[in-house]
Amino acid sequence: MSLPDNGQPVHERLAGAVEAAIAEGRYRPGERLPTHRQLAQQFSVSIGSVTRAIDSLSARGVVRGEIGRGTFVLGREEAAAEPGGVIDLTINAPPPILSAQRMAEATALASRHALALAHGGYGDLSGTPRQRTTVAAWLTAMRTPLEADDILLCNGAQQALHLAFATLRETSAVVLTESATFPGALAAAANLGMTMSPVGHDGEGMLPEALDMALVSTGARIIYTTPVCQNPLGFETGPERRRAIARIAQRHGAVIVEDDIYGIYATKGKLTYRELLPGQVIYVTSLSKSLTPLVRLGVIAPPPALHAAVRKRLRAESWGLPPYVAELATAMLEIGMGDEAAVTLRGEALARLDIARNRLGLHAVPMPHGAPHLWLDMSPVKAEQFARRASEAGVRITPPAAAQVGDAPVAGVRLCIMAPQSRVVLERALTILAGILGSDEDVVV
Repeated sequence: MSLPDNGQPVHERLAGAVEAAIAEGRYRPGERLPTHRQLAQQFSVSIGSVTRAIDSLSARGVVRGEIGRGTFVLGREEAAAEPGGVIDLTINAPPPILSAQRMAEATALASRHALALAHGGYGDLSGTPRQRTTVAAWLTAMRTPLEADDILLCNGAQQALHLAFATLRETSAVVLTESATFPGALAAAANLGMTMSPVGHDGEGMLPEALDMALVSTGARIIYTTPVCQNPLGFETGPERRRAIARIAQRHGAVIVEDDIYGIYATKGKLTYRELLPGQVIYVTSLSKSLTPLVRLGVIAPPPALHAAVRKRLRAESWGLPPYVAELATAMLEIGMGDEAAVTLRGEALARLDIARNRLGLHAVPMPHGAPHLWLDMSPVKAEQFARRASEAGVRITPPAAAQVGDAPVAGVRLCIMAPQSRVVLERALTILAGILGSDEDVVV
């Protein structure tokens, strides 16, 4: 039996084939799967690929391995169990896709490099040249051209955003963004005594004419945006809109803080604001959403004129990323885990989006080829009511007000569809939410 050639790694294709066989009833809940050797022969793959496929299915809650007995199919109720009985759709993190075997490989490589670091890496506060070269090369292949000297490594994208806003604080105390934005960006701005001001937008991002007027009326010189999978609204900004926004920023002398943390999900090309306007863009990203939050390696690439100022603040805030974390993240990229994860996560996001479309009856979504979160439009009153009723039913979603920018309440809710450990758990949550959406309960104001 052969596996479909869909661009995914062999072990993920095998995991998908086994999961499909379970869904079709060929392997029933409680039954034992064929041995690793039998599966390897059946699908003409190596035993190592079978091991990684079973690890992936175990992490997703589809099967359970028992030492000395084999691997067993979990029933829907067993697989859908979550700690405390609550399904959390507020955490925008990828599901567990990394195998213990690959983590062990990366850890062994990282340990060898870490033990050879001079002074335990204490003096390399922005990452060693080798670490930055590896990260820059991966980002160049995946998203945007970068050199080792362009970037600084830090503690996740959240610190990168705080560093960016803090560095620009003397230029402007107002940050322009969409009417709903990443709560972490709101927190960073508030911590620095800065105000985030809303700009009119459509399904592709900020409207150029609205941005132009806002820059004039507010005097702001900072623009914050997440062009791919905007958080929480979920849209992607295409190249023509990016060019229009870059021209306006250039004319006003405004700096764009480009949050590209969901860049692996881009479907409208690889053009970034950094490429369009390198002297006026602070580029921010992380491995937390594209690989794993276990290594919260953040990346900030400021313009040359701001590089020293950002590095100075990084030194004052945290003296950089812990050296071993930097080595582990670098090792994961060096052995190909970053490339593997990107393919796997894109495939998983599309599969989960299809589940959401079916369960919720959605006819159109902002990013139809897959995204880690989904936005449901509804009135502000209904959004608050929906979040409350979902919580009462055992599904936690982010309160709409958490993303609010300005005085106008947020008209919708975000669902983090990659948060549940398995698709079975996601289906259970979406079935509950579909029931709430389809009910006729009066809105209590």
